[in-house]
Amino acid sequence: MVTRLYTHPIYLEHLTPPGHPERPDRLRAISRALDEEGFAALDRVEAPMGDEQSILRVHPEQFVESVRAAIPQAGLASLDADTVASPKSWQATLTAIGAANAAVDDVFEGRAANVFVASRPPGHHAEKTTAMGFCLFNHAAIAARHAQAKHGAERVAIVDWDVHHGNGTQDIFWDDPTVLYCSTHQMPLYPGTGAKTETGAGNIVNAPLAPQTGSEQFRDALLSRVLPSLDAFCPDLIIISAGFDAHHRDPLAEINLTEDDFDWATGQLMERAARHSSNRLVSLLEGGYDLQGLAFSVAAHVGRLMKG
Repeated sequence: MVTRLYTHPIYLEHLTPPGHPERPDRLRAISRALDEEGFAALDRVEAPMGDEQSILRVHPEQFVESVRAAIPQAGLASLDADTVASPKSWQATLTAIGAANAAVDDVFEGRAANVFVASRPPGHHAEKTTAMGFCLFNHAAIAARHAQAKHGAERVAIVDWDVHHGNGTQDIFWDDPTVLYCSTHQMPLYPGTGAKTETGAGNIVNAPLAPQTGSEQFRDALLSRVLPSLDAFCPDLIIISAGFDAHHRDPLAEINLTEDDFDWATGQLMERAARHSSNRLVSLLEGGYDLQGLAFSVAAHVGRLMKG
C-alpha cells in the first residue's frame, strides 16, 4: 500500500502577523521538499472539510462556539498572546481536522499504509477549553476519538516529538487509560508542563530533554521510555504529533536534532505499528519554524514512511 499525503491550499490562508513563526511559508517549504522526484509515488489527496460534530468529542460546545465567534471578518484577531486567527482560520482548522480524521479512516479501511497530514494551524497545545500556543483545536485528540468512535479502536497511542510539550493532549487524556500519550520535549520551555512526574492515570509518559542536548538523549528517551510504553500498551493505532522544532536550526528551542533523528524515530514507530496495530500510523504536522530544517526533516520523515 501507498503512503498518502493530505494538504490543502486553505492552510495558506490561515494568516498570522509579520514575524510570527507559525506562518504560511512553512507549508510552502514542505510542498517544495515533497515535490522532489523521490516523492513521486506519494498518494496526494486534497484534504476534506471536517465534521464539526467530531470536534465535540474532545472540546465542549461552548468552547467551540467561542472560537468560532473569535474568527474576525477582516484582519487578525488574537486569541492569546501567541495565537492568532484570520478570516479563513475556521475553514483551515476544520480542514486540518477533516484531514486527520480521513487519515484515520484510510489506515483502518486499507486505502493507505500510513498517512502524513501537512496542515496548519497546529493542534497539540489546545486544551479542552483553551486555544493557545498557535493552536485552536487539538487535531490529534480529535483523530484519536474518531478512531474510537468510528472504528472501534480500544487503545490509541499518541507520540509527540515536538520540542514543546503537548499540554493540550495531556490535558484532554489525563484520566483516560484508553489513550497513551508519550512526549519528548525540551524542559524548561513553553508551555511549562511535561515533567516525568506527570503521569495521569498511568497513561502519560513524559521524557523531557535538557536544553543543548541532542541525538543521543532523544534516542535514549525513545528507547528507554516511549517505545517500552508502546509495547506494553499494544495500541490499535499510533498517531504522531510530528513537530520538527527540535531540529538544531530551529529558532524557538535549544535541542540539536538532525533530519536523521526524525528518520530514525519514524522507523522505530513504524516497527511498533507493524508489531501492534497492523501498520496503522497517522502523522500530523505540529511545529517546526526554521524553513530549511522543517523541509529537510519532513522529507526524511515522509521518505521513511514511504519505505513501508
